[in-house]
Amino acid sequence: MLKHSPSYPLGVNVPEAKYIWLDGRLIPWADATTHLMTHSLHYGTAVFEGIRGYASGGELYVFRLLDHMRRLEASARIYGFPMRYRPEDLVSATLELLRADELHEDVYIRPLSYLGYGTIGLVFSEVEPHVAVIAFPYGKYFHKEGVNLMISTWRRICQEATPPAAKVSGHYVNSVLAKMEALKHGFDDALMLDSNGYLSEGTGENVFIVRDGALITPPSSAGILEGITRDTIIRLAKEEGIPVEVRDVARHELYLSDEVFLAGTAAEITPVLSVDGRPIGGGAPGPLTSRVKVLYESVVRGRDPRHPEWRTPVYVRGS
Repeated sequence: MLKHSPSYPLGVNVPEAKYIWLDGRLIPWADATTHLMTHSLHYGTAVFEGIRGYASGGELYVFRLLDHMRRLEASARIYGFPMRYRPEDLVSATLELLRADELHEDVYIRPLSYLGYGTIGLVFSEVEPHVAVIAFPYGKYFHKEGVNLMISTWRRICQEATPPAAKVSGHYVNSVLAKMEALKHGFDDALMLDSNGYLSEGTGENVFIVRDGALITPPSSAGILEGITRDTIIRLAKEEGIPVEVRDVARHELYLSDEVFLAGTAAEITPVLSVDGRPIGGGAPGPLTSRVKVLYESVVRGRDPRHPEWRTPVYVRGS
């Protein structure tokens, strides 16, 4: 079996910005602290999003900002967590923060709604909710042109236990187990199967395979988080006349795929070079993956004028 060196074994360092938006006001980065008895710290009762902003042509565009904030609200609704702000309010908060931080390069944005200090125990009805928005400069998640993956021995969380459609902090211990296992064995990351043995997703990304010129990706019933990048790729592919299938994917199909790639806000479009030591296609990024990658990058930066509603400019609206 092939042996690989992981691309980012220690994670991504976070550069400090000037401010964090917390409960309606800007506070200095160093003052953004919370009590050790915070409910979400003990029980994983927080919902969050990962959003990117892209610098292009002297502007900073936040990609699908309102869609992300709507998913944040939906995640809270699934679990019955209280939300203090509407998605539209959090869009305004994000723009206020980016302008205050004077960020003009590519950025990563992390909205977080969490349950604070109040009680010990599982019941959260008397716990005060808080909402933060954090932003900082951010480049690539994987610092290489393609990744080598393993199929994790850990299965993806299933709908019978915890709802995968919600982006909840507590769910991510599942991904942590799979990611750390992959790094320990010399891979860049992991893929997880669902409870029925079909392909689900990566540790923080959706998965597409390519067979006979078609893009194929697992359905929501496979325990995936329905990714906004995934939705973007499906919609753009259909506009380009690329066949798209949403269906169950057996493990062996990964090994027989012409191409495989990951799709996520952080990972963007990342080609997969091998799975379990087996080369995918020719062991290099394939033509359809490369086409999708170029298309996605053109749309998020506005070089492709389609879907202007997906790009929220930061500095043209009265800053």
